[in-house]
Amino acid sequence: MDFFAFLYPIEWVVAWIMYLCHQGLTLLGFSDGPGTAWVLSIVGLVIIIRILLIPLFFKQIKASRGMQLLQPEMQAIQKKYKGKTDPASREAMSRETMDLYRKHGTNPFASCLPILLQSPIFFALFRVLNGLVPISQGDSDPIGPIDASVASDIESSTVFGAQLSDIFLRTDDLQSRIVIAVLIIAMSATTFFTQRQLTMKNMPKAALEGPMAQTQKMMLYLFPFIFAVSGVNFPVGVLVYWTTTNLWSMGQQFYTIRRMPAPGSEAERQLKERQARKKAAKGIVDEPTTPVIEQPRGQRQQPKRKDRQRGQRPQEGSAPGAAVNRQSKPVEDAPVEDEPTDAPPSGTSKKPKKKP
Repeated sequence: MDFFAFLYPIEWVVAWIMYLCHQGLTLLGFSDGPGTAWVLSIVGLVIIIRILLIPLFFKQIKASRGMQLLQPEMQAIQKKYKGKTDPASREAMSRETMDLYRKHGTNPFASCLPILLQSPIFFALFRVLNGLVPISQGDSDPIGPIDASVASDIESSTVFGAQLSDIFLRTDDLQSRIVIAVLIIAMSATTFFTQRQLTMKNMPKAALEGPMAQTQKMMLYLFPFIFAVSGVNFPVGVLVYWTTTNLWSMGQQFYTIRRMPAPGSEAERQLKERQARKKAAKGIVDEPTTPVIEQPRGQRQQPKRKDRQRGQRPQEGSAPGAAVNRQSKPVEDAPVEDEPTDAPPSGTSKKPKKKP
């Protein structure tokens, strides 16, 4: 199947959404012709598409957190097969990795769904805006409600002097090139900060290590560079669409990260600090947990025998009131000292004489 034939139904949907947004804006007082209403209709297209993608966005967040929490186990599997390049070891490593995904109910590809689903819309909008001139001149068939007159109005609409269909490499107007360059920078910068917001602030420390983390860091800088280079081939309307999409993503992620941060991340630590400050401001004091009392590190207490007999006498020569040290061996095994002939000192008891 031809790729452009696949895109045509999506182009038709994009054209109708833009047209209906424009009609709604004219009801609010915007002019019905070339002007700001057609620029804002692209913003309306972004809002409608992103609202429809909200369920997939939460699925993406869930999948991303699952992958982050799996990093310690993933690293253990990678360490287990480190240096093993034979087919059997690689197959076993892949099998254990997939078993780990199934066990925790996560999928690494689920985090890419919103981007993958937006790509056809991106290309469809590109073709709609790129075909405005042929449609307005009658050289191409209309796309949905966009006939020759509507296409002429969209093409004549401007953003700070640059027409929605202008492309950096195809225009000689200096003002248009400056506006397009600024939009390319804005698109690349918002792409960078959107990815950085998600990967750096909402990831636990364990997920910031390993091959997957290194790949994410590389993509953090690679994607903005790709957009900056390829942006010179995009119409102004596409640049407006992509920049608006990035701004929406930043706001959506900011709300999600602030309210539902990933466990162990920097965002979770900041959330706990905010909750503690709010409780302190309201005078709410958390009940302290039972503290662990540490034993004093003085003289080590001697263990006591369980089978000691009552009335056992202190050893010879011990002072009155001093601590009594118990022998660890039976009394009869201890060496017997010669009995003193002199009378025992006062305060001590005399040993009983043995019967013959």
